[in-house]
Amino acid sequence: MAAEVAKAQEELAGVEVEGTAGGGAVKVVATADQHIVSVTLDPELLSDLQDDADMIGDVIVTAVNDALDKAREKQEQTLGPLAGGLGGLGLPG
Repeated sequence: MAAEVAKAQEELAGVEVEGTAGGGAVKVVATADQHIVSVTLDPELLSDLQDDADMIGDVIVTAVNDALDKAREKQEQTLGPLAGGLGGLGLPG
């Protein structure tokens, strides 16, 4: 069972998901094991919000959270069936 979980975790590290915000003005790519790979900002967003750093930060946070939510969904899809077999160990699943 441990080998299956390790293999699934290794596979998740190679799966990328994309989160977006601001109508696609901010794109965040993360791996399904929840590591941020890249953040891309549309230059137009920066020019439109050049005097509002808080708003730019909010849009980035929203995109990061979107990417991490998608990463967690991938984890649940991949690890969910394996976790079901751990019920006898007293672990949640």
